Amino acid sequence: MRVEPYLFFNGRCEEAVEFYRKSVGAEVTQMMRYKESPDQSMCAPMSGDKVMHMSFRIGETNILASDGECNGKPTFQGFALSLTAPDAAAAERLFASLGAGGQVQMPLTKTFFSAAFGMLADRFGVSWMIYVAP
Repeated sequence: MRVEPYLFFNGRCEEAVEFYRKSVGAEVTQMMRYKESPDQSMCAPMSGDKVMHMSFRIGETNILASDGECNGKPTFQGFALSLTAPDAAAAERLFASLGAGGQVQMPLTKTFFSAAFGMLADRFGVSWMIYVAP
C-alpha cells in the first residue's frame, strides 16, 4: 500500500507540471484529457483540452494531479510537500527554483536538525518544505 498526493490545479495543471519539470525535474508518466473520457457526461463544456487525470514523478515519488473543475485559482491548505535534497547546495537550487514567483514562508537556513531547511509556497500555492537529511 502507498499514499500518493493528488493535487487539483483548477485549470492550471499543465502549467504547473511544466514549472515542476523545469524546477525539480518532474516527469509526466500518464495523462488523460477530458475529451478522452469514455463518459463525456463528466466533462464540463469547453473543458475538453483540460487535464482530467495526470501522474508525474519527482525523484522516486509519484504525484497525481488534475485540472479538477477548472473553476478558478487553486487552493492548497493543510499540507506541504517535503523535498529532501542531497546537500545544502542542492537545497539552495531547489528552494530558489520552486520559490520563483512564489512566497517564502521560512527562509532556507541551517537548523539544529538540518544543514538546510526552508518553507515556501510556489506560484500555484502548493507549500513545500526543502530539507537536507542529517
